[in-house]
Amino acid sequence: MASSSYHHLILFLLFFHLISHCFGAPSFRPKALVLPVSKDPTTLQYATRLTQRTPPVSVPLILHLGGQFLWVDCDKAYVSSTYRPARCNSAQCSLANSNSNSNSNSCGTCNSPPSPGCNNNTCGLIPENPFINTATGGELASDVIGVNSTNGSNPGPIVTVPNFLFSCGPTFLLKGLANKAQGIAGLGRTKISLPSQFSSTFSFAKTFAICLSSSSNSNGVVFFGDGPYRFLPRNNDVSSNLIYTPLIKNPEPSSEYFIKVNAIKVNDKEVPLNKTLLSIDSQGKGGTKFSTVNPYTVMHTSSYNALTKFFVKEVGDVATVKAMAPFEVCYDAKSFSSTRVGPGVPTIDIVLQNEEVVWRIFGANSMVAVNDDVICLGFVDGGDNTRTSIVIGGYQLENNLLQFDLAKSRVGFTGSLLFSQTTCANFNFSSDA
Repeated sequence: MASSSYHHLILFLLFFHLISHCFGAPSFRPKALVLPVSKDPTTLQYATRLTQRTPPVSVPLILHLGGQFLWVDCDKAYVSSTYRPARCNSAQCSLANSNSNSNSNSCGTCNSPPSPGCNNNTCGLIPENPFINTATGGELASDVIGVNSTNGSNPGPIVTVPNFLFSCGPTFLLKGLANKAQGIAGLGRTKISLPSQFSSTFSFAKTFAICLSSSSNSNGVVFFGDGPYRFLPRNNDVSSNLIYTPLIKNPEPSSEYFIKVNAIKVNDKEVPLNKTLLSIDSQGKGGTKFSTVNPYTVMHTSSYNALTKFFVKEVGDVATVKAMAPFEVCYDAKSFSSTRVGPGVPTIDIVLQNEEVVWRIFGANSMVAVNDDVICLGFVDGGDNTRTSIVIGGYQLENNLLQFDLAKSRVGFTGSLLFSQTTCANFNFSSDA
């Protein structure tokens, strides 16, 4: 009898183990996620990688801060047993706003044999490539996504989103993207952007933070979820230094991130700007937004001319040298001292909701070394017809941590991390496991 009871116990334990293995223990619910971000030296685009599909594949993508959603090339070798097209009039289509004017492919057909990106009775989106100003129709679908969790100091276990919504795009839409990129990862203000889907899946804060490295040899980082955001060498939480300004809604529907700029100063002296350009009008023109598409800050001609003229005046007796496109104000690199925060040039202040909330740009983010001998003011003339008056580009964002708090509709910024004796390349990507 004892032997029989023993065998029954063994069978029960084996059965319990099998059931546990099949259905899993309570799923790990991360407080935040993390992705590495690299700077492509040729295109100056910011790239990352997601794990997608079954079997899993590492998919290289270009970050688009204002992008509406994730899209990938499905024409070339997309193989996955977990790919699911979104059927017409489904909840997925509604969530993705597939029936809106901007995403007018509300119900599609495909004349070719069924495959990822080509199925009947599916709703669609309009994937875009902002680097070449091109958009086209694409199938809305879902698939498995894998990404590292984080405690804010290191990457943790990989977690999965089983039904992550994205759009298929054709191969030609990859034109102009960095070598080997297979699509674009949108971080914009929509219900199916990466921040929104990750937040919804894991029930953490509807918040994300970007920290772009200035080097193409070392990774920056994107966090999804609230801090801490810790960087070596001291493992300090840089989120404790965040200063916040409201995010502004554009009256024209937009997934981009806009802020209100009240003034620009050079060496604490206000630049005479046409203030009407700093506001967004009823057609959605004007104002200021952040961009990872533009490598440098682009300004309306009126504002650009005022800033560059004022900057040259504040530099003083140092002569400019021949302009080097796309820049117009250039100097001999040896004309300025070297400081912890870059060349010793006049500071540029972006004054936000009041005089106490200022984003100060030092030489490391204002001056671009175009070669060993010449540095140029890293701002670009966008012309008289630019839709947004000031587009703060990637170079000005580097080594500054920005936190986008979508629930509170605000963005926080640390200012240059160089003052804290760290950089965006100092997140510890070695595993804590």
